Amino acid sequence: MTASTPPPGPVPPDTTAHLDSTAQLMNQITAQLSSRLRTVGMRSLRRPHGDRRNTRPPTLVAVAHGSRDPRARDTVLTLLDLVRALRPGLPVRLGHIEIDEPLLSATLAGLRGDAVLVPLLFGRGHHVKHDLPQAAAEAPHLRLSTALPLGPHPLLAEALHSRLAEAGWRLPGRPGGPARSGVVLAAAGSRDPDSAADTARTAGLLGARLGGVPVLPAYASAAGPSVPEAVAALRASGRDRIAVASYFTAPGRFSAQCAGLAPGVAAEPLGAHPALARLVLHRYDEAVAASADLSGLTGEPHLASA
Repeated sequence: MTASTPPPGPVPPDTTAHLDSTAQLMNQITAQLSSRLRTVGMRSLRRPHGDRRNTRPPTLVAVAHGSRDPRARDTVLTLLDLVRALRPGLPVRLGHIEIDEPLLSATLAGLRGDAVLVPLLFGRGHHVKHDLPQAAAEAPHLRLSTALPLGPHPLLAEALHSRLAEAGWRLPGRPGGPARSGVVLAAAGSRDPDSAADTARTAGLLGARLGGVPVLPAYASAAGPSVPEAVAALRASGRDRIAVASYFTAPGRFSAQCAGLAPGVAAEPLGAHPALARLVLHRYDEAVAASADLSGLTGEPHLASA
């Protein structure tokens, strides 16, 4: 026996056949997983390739109030252009509750399949609770979902802060400067207490974003306090550097009225702000996810109210 000759011992088993069968099994598993993954969407299961009923995403129907100010419609259209740029391929349509065209009823009449109503409104007022459900009921040919209103949400505080900064409002750097500052959050107004609660929550979010500066809600109609009353309340608390933040989607009579009552800086409406476009898509995604969850429970494609 030489030094290079291995000592005698048991012959190791031939593992070639075992490795071949293992490789084949792994290939089969990989192929099955790939096939399954191709049927999975980002939020829900897609139908198999041969069934094209649900390959198109639900249409996003942005619901604006409508205004006699021609700038309002142009502003909303620009906002929706931002939404399309953020989500290429998503079908996006516009419908107005009143005054402007296209009216929501006409937009829905021209659609088929699935759609999500995304109100470009900031709280749970009459339009959200009554007008949108009525519009949905009058479009039985569609599978409709209604998203939450845009407010309250931190993205709104981001957009409001940005518009204030664009208007020139800054917190003073000198000692005591922030203690003398205040903001009035000017909104349209509603008799619905839920709407007022939503506006108050947005005021709180904006105040936190501004480092604790007090932000008081005020309304152009239907509710109080008015902008002058909110300004007076801030002055009574020692605030003499007061700005008005415009809690409106687009220019119009109410936004101009509130801006004209500002004792100092008056911000522009939120309009086509990138944070607002992101929020529109966030509300849409919430509604689609809720509908997908319900479809999974029932086993049928369905869009339910968010």
